[in-house]
Amino acid sequence: MGIKSLAVFCGSKEGRDPLFTIHTAELGAIMAARSLTLVYGGGNVGLMGTIANAVLAAGGTAIGVIPQLLADRERSHKGLTQLEIVPDMHTRKRKMYELCDAAVILPGGYGTLDEFFEMITWNNLAIHDKTLFVLNTNDYYTHLLMHIRKMYEEGFLYEDPWDKIRVLASPQELERYL
Repeated sequence: MGIKSLAVFCGSKEGRDPLFTIHTAELGAIMAARSLTLVYGGGNVGLMGTIANAVLAAGGTAIGVIPQLLADRERSHKGLTQLEIVPDMHTRKRKMYELCDAAVILPGGYGTLDEFFEMITWNNLAIHDKTLFVLNTNDYYTHLLMHIRKMYEEGFLYEDPWDKIRVLASPQELERYL
């Protein structure tokens, strides 16, 4: 696939399942070992902080893109390779898409889903052609993935979503696509 940089979309909270944090840290170590640049939301808390810290601890490169609103709340990670402060969330998403070759979706909340669906939509509209990896830790996204399949089966999607979405049960499964 020629992947050199991965956008990682994930929660600014850790969630209740400890495996979310474990998988996030494992993904960060894999990315650093494979010299994949992390592009993420620039935060220092939750799974966002975990992925950045894991990449940096293993000697990797971490680029954060954070909107001014969140930077003002002092939620930005101060130890990144590069931190870009942008005016708003829309600019953040566009910048992250420009900087990445593919994306990994980890457990998260509304923002994570927003980023996931925007990338799927942009693929569908041929704005970009990037593979999305969904790390389905402990079946976190199983119901959502079933709903996407239902949308396709019911004729609401223009193309098979599985052409661009790869579902992973563990971070190690990403390695077969690199």
